[in-house]
Amino acid sequence: KTEVLHEVSFATSPGCITAIVGPSGSGKSTIAKLMAGFWDATSGTVRFGGYDIRNIPFSQLMEEVSYVAQDNFLFDKSLRENIRMGNPNASDAEVEAAAKAANCHEFILELENGYETMAGDAGDRLSGGERQRITIARAMLKPSSVIILDEATAYADPESEAQIQQAISRLVKGKTLIVVAHRLSTIRNAGQILVIDSGRLIARGTHEELLAGCPLYETMWRQYIGAADTVEEEVIEHV
Repeated sequence: KTEVLHEVSFATSPGCITAIVGPSGSGKSTIAKLMAGFWDATSGTVRFGGYDIRNIPFSQLMEEVSYVAQDNFLFDKSLRENIRMGNPNASDAEVEAAAKAANCHEFILELENGYETMAGDAGDRLSGGERQRITIARAMLKPSSVIILDEATAYADPESEAQIQQAISRLVKGKTLIVVAHRLSTIRNAGQILVIDSGRLIARGTHEELLAGCPLYETMWRQYIGAADTVEEEVIEHV
């Protein structure tokens, strides 16, 4: 077995966003999956509430952790039922409140059957950004104390990205939020940003601190801004 992470150590706290950034293949999603309990660490420990998560029954851990992946999955049920999976006991009003917080209430109402619209096979009736907002609404509805967003904005268009950004800021209230970020704009306001490179934690700090003190982060930010400007120019040209 190849060791993917090397001496990575950090702590998260409730009400704070911890963002994990780095080049492709640096180990970001590995950290997220270890934190969610999907994989076991071969050395070192992942602790939840002071307890090694390997000693917590997986079903119990899943009640406390909500994980939203890049390849989020919708079932061929109504959008209402897809969101309600976060909490099967939720009322219609609670489902709609979560949808509003995740910025998907308006586009749902524009659909022919509103909340009763069927998602289609694997959610193929919705755009990537719309699917992601539905799964964020599901995560918001789940009464978990930790939410892990693993590249959850990867397929969002610029408009959806801005709305997901707003949803992320609402998500953090009273919860521990971990965001594995591909798009750096979504994590500018994170309480702590961890920069991972080749499986190592090479820097941590706020956006401003890392721009000033971490060359890799500064380079990633410049590349991101450049790519965003190019997208805007293309959009303007097609207007």
